[in-house]
Amino acid sequence: MIRYPKWYDVYTDQLCEIETILDQTEAELRAYNEDRLGWNAQHIRLWKRHHFRTFFGAYGPVRFRTTSPTQPTMIWANRATSQTQSTRVEDGFIRSRGLGADLIPPLSLVTDKSGIYYDPTAPSDLENLISQGPALRLDQQVRIERLIARIISSQISKYNLSGTPIDLPDGHKILVPGQVEDDASILKGCDDIRTNLGLLKRVRADNPNSIIIYKPHPDVVAGLRLGAIDDDIITQYADITASTANISDLLSKVDAVHKMTSLTGFEALLRKIPVTTYGTPFYAGWGLTTDHGAQSTRRGLHRDLNTFAHRALIDYPRYFDPITKTACPIEVALQRVEDNRLPPPGPLNRLLAKLQGVFASATPFWR
Repeated sequence: MIRYPKWYDVYTDQLCEIETILDQTEAELRAYNEDRLGWNAQHIRLWKRHHFRTFFGAYGPVRFRTTSPTQPTMIWANRATSQTQSTRVEDGFIRSRGLGADLIPPLSLVTDKSGIYYDPTAPSDLENLISQGPALRLDQQVRIERLIARIISSQISKYNLSGTPIDLPDGHKILVPGQVEDDASILKGCDDIRTNLGLLKRVRADNPNSIIIYKPHPDVVAGLRLGAIDDDIITQYADITASTANISDLLSKVDAVHKMTSLTGFEALLRKIPVTTYGTPFYAGWGLTTDHGAQSTRRGLHRDLNTFAHRALIDYPRYFDPITKTACPIEVALQRVEDNRLPPPGPLNRLLAKLQGVFASATPFWR
């Protein structure tokens, strides 16, 4: 199996080691096991449906109906209720090169039968994997360490947006990432502090002598979602506003990250930057962060970073290669981002994204 055959990587058109083939086969086997009965997908927005059919439809049909007596049912996570028995679907943590609000299809999605990772009020498959999963094998330790090093060296983040480098002054620098204020992670995972301005005020009050860098959320900067703060108000609490800065570049230059539930906190942890939370994101409560928000009693165990990252980046999400149109391991998704081999959105998607921006202030009526 190792010394005699030659192994071929169909994603990169190169010879490879057997470990690469095993990772690829594992991704395909998971897709087969989860999708072979087909899916009945509910509350999936129109622009996402073609991508859902390609992402989940290799081994069974994907239909969009209100009920189905024969197929498993999936539902977009923020449309589910506490009584929902369907598998919940949400974007993964390495999503794309471009914004979801710009209608860019994702490279990764999570499917969760228990709950969803951003909702701390109930268990999720990710939480169960972290708290109940076995210790990592040696090969898993090696794989996640290589993966983290690659994410850092390639400056990979959730959206992988371009941005301008920024020079920061000397001193203790705190990055405060803004969020979309009607995002489900805030609605479910925040108590006292639920707005970007509230977060800025708290961080400034707790850190009067630090240099505070505020980075608004890209969806908010693009005018696609809620959460904007007037510039004259920002300057009362932040020393620098980094609207167009590259998030990976910022993370390489700051000393700490303070946030509500932003995924930037997880990206900071991968880079071993101290993180303070004011909500209950999926990475809080495991001994990896300083937490000021209410924490789930289900998260009493401490987990090392490698185990946590393996669960969140490898075990929990599914990845999809837009070139071969097949399930793939995370390494292939990273390669597509690094090579920028991602199909651009069509003209209809771009038009819909512009219309979405026009009606951003009315999101409760159309989202």
